[in-house]
Formats: sequence, C-alpha cells, structure tokens
Amino acid sequence: MNFNKAEFDRAFGVFQQIPESDKPETVFSGKSNVGKSSLLNKLFNRKNLARVSSVPGKTITVNFYNVDGHRFVDLPGYGYARISKQERERFGRLVEEYFQSGRQISLVVQLIDMQHSPSADDIVMIDFLKQMGLPFIVVLTKADKLNKREYESRLAAFNEELGDPDYPVIPFSALNGQGLEEIKARIAAALEK
Repeated sequence: MNFNKAEFDRAFGVFQQIPESDKPETVFSGKSNVGKSSLLNKLFNRKNLARVSSVPGKTITVNFYNVDGHRFVDLPGYGYARISKQERERFGRLVEEYFQSGRQISLVVQLIDMQHSPSADDIVMIDFLKQMGLPFIVVLTKADKLNKREYESRLAAFNEELGDPDYPVIPFSALNGQGLEEIKARIAAALEK
C-alpha cells in the first residue's frame, strides 16, 4: 500500500451527509489535541494534508481521505471542555452513529497522549470498541516529549492502566517517526483481511 497516494476527499458535519460505506475504512479516533492530524501527515509523508492546530477541538467534522484506493477517516476529537455542551453532544452522536452504521471498518487507530494516563473518555472509547467487536490498535502519541526514564515509566503504567491489553500498543513520535512503520504495517495487514 502506498501511503503517499493520499488526498483529502470530503468533510461531513452530520451523519446523514456521510455517503454509504463502499470500501474498507481505517478510522482515527482520540481526544482533542492528541495528535491525530500529525499522525496522518506523517503517514501520508505530507506536511499539511491534515490540518494541524494548536487549538484543541479544531476537527469538528468527520474528514475522509482517499489513500491508494482505501478510505481513511479522521473523527472529531473528544473531551475538549471549551466547546459548548450542545457541540459535545453533536460530536458524540456523530461518532456513535458512524460506528453503529455497519460501515466497512478494517481498523480503528485509537490515539492516547503518552505523557498522561488515559482519560475517562479514552477508557470509555476502548471499552466501546471492544463491545462493538471492532479491530483496533492503540497508538501512544508524543513519545518524543518524554525522557528515557519517563518513557519507560509511562509505558509500564499504560499496561496497568489499560488492564494488560490484548491489543497492540504502539508508542509513536511525529517528530522522529518512532512507531510509524509498525502502524503502517498494522493498517496494511488489516486492509488485506
């Protein structure tokens, strides 16, 4: 699979606008400001295909990308407190409807900031993916922001915090590319199933 063959397709703010699922979809989910856009840009080997913002909560739509004949889906970030309760509920409905609509989901890439313990929202999302029976991996973003001791400590803590996960947990750095090849391999393998 050629990850460099990526282009932005469309963005949708309400579920009813989203077209039928006609090809396998790799879905990216995580808290606001966790680094979804940075991961997507690193995967695509592009600087600004997915818009990176210093302002959390910027992705307020479901964004679709065509990637070498496959579809990548960037979901709105959750857990950002500075948006209205009404907007948070709209995001929640949009994401829930997306997952429960029988789409051809090949893999969910669930992002968690490695610098911090998983939030309550992160845990709820992982439990939701398990209950839905969806294949997923957890990518620990911002791995480069920790020194060696902090890195090892947080990695060990994640195993405990996530309850000895039986799914892949991959530390990732958008800065130096750590974990990128494993993430690409997991996505490609899931798309071949």
